[in-house]
Amino acid sequence: MNKTNAGRFFEDYALGDVISHAVPRTISGGERALYHALYPARHALYSSDEFARRCGLRMAPIDEMIVFHTVFGKSVPDISLNAVANLGYGEGRFLRPVWPGDTLRSSSEVIGLKQNSNGKTGVLWVRTTGFNQHDEAVLSYVRWVMIRKRDLDAPAPDPVVPVLAPGVDAADLIIPDGLTFSGYDTELAGEPHCASDYEIGELIDHVDGVTIEEAEHMMATRLWQNTAKVHFDRTARPDGNRLIYGGHVISMARALSFNGLANAQMIVGLNAGSHVNPCHAGDTVRAWSEVLDKAETAAPDVDAIRLRLVATRGDGGTELKGEDGKYLPDILLDLDYWALMPR
Repeated sequence: MNKTNAGRFFEDYALGDVISHAVPRTISGGERALYHALYPARHALYSSDEFARRCGLRMAPIDEMIVFHTVFGKSVPDISLNAVANLGYGEGRFLRPVWPGDTLRSSSEVIGLKQNSNGKTGVLWVRTTGFNQHDEAVLSYVRWVMIRKRDLDAPAPDPVVPVLAPGVDAADLIIPDGLTFSGYDTELAGEPHCASDYEIGELIDHVDGVTIEEAEHMMATRLWQNTAKVHFDRTARPDGNRLIYGGHVISMARALSFNGLANAQMIVGLNAGSHVNPCHAGDTVRAWSEVLDKAETAAPDVDAIRLRLVATRGDGGTELKGEDGKYLPDILLDLDYWALMPR
């Protein structure tokens, strides 16, 4: 009897399926240390327990992108093992902090299906939720992914494309209990710029670039237990290149954004995001941000700032799309998120 699992293909999903993902994971300082080694991550709230305590928290929480990658990675064997590409995200909210020692698991609900016109692939939409050891939700988001069909003659499902909100309303952002920026130390954080210093529409060039290496990507993707074939197996793509995990690009761009947004501390919402062109080893990633909105919160001296984070291949510039309305070939990531910043 064959005991191995080739993973699900597009025709194996049905609207309303709820899939509990295997292998819960306890998160420790080890994941944080590796994350900060893989990316130039320097936001003070995640680097210093003492800094976090001055902000009303009991210790430095685990970086939100570590939480995202872990919850995402749990879902890969069931959702995107046979993916062509992960396409985008929406309606994402970080619901409570994750602390060293917490154990995370995740589950996904199928909320949309649409076979592509070529009959070889289809797009799957899922809402994935991450839980801690107390069965408390820590993260919820929607993602959509293009998946191969196993049987090209399998009938196409009735198309269902979910209508997603264009963003998370600022009033629906979850502010961690006790968080305050009343005693925030901008000198220790690395920059003096607070929310009041940013203007809606302002563009920020994050200056630096990092060349993506195969070894770092392999280590990162294994760290998150992401088993998607396109990230490891050169034969899984017709061009013979491993596809860099999109989350690797997100974390690299987020880390690069420290230069100019050092005080955009906690990510609390993922409004929308797209991996618009493939990234491969040898590409140099640069990033820029646009300030989209700002909002006050009920927490002392804590504002929310809505940012568009764009990662480019090389010096991609600040033009996103051509005259045909399509993303330019050197745009890798277009991510819209909310972060918390001292007022």
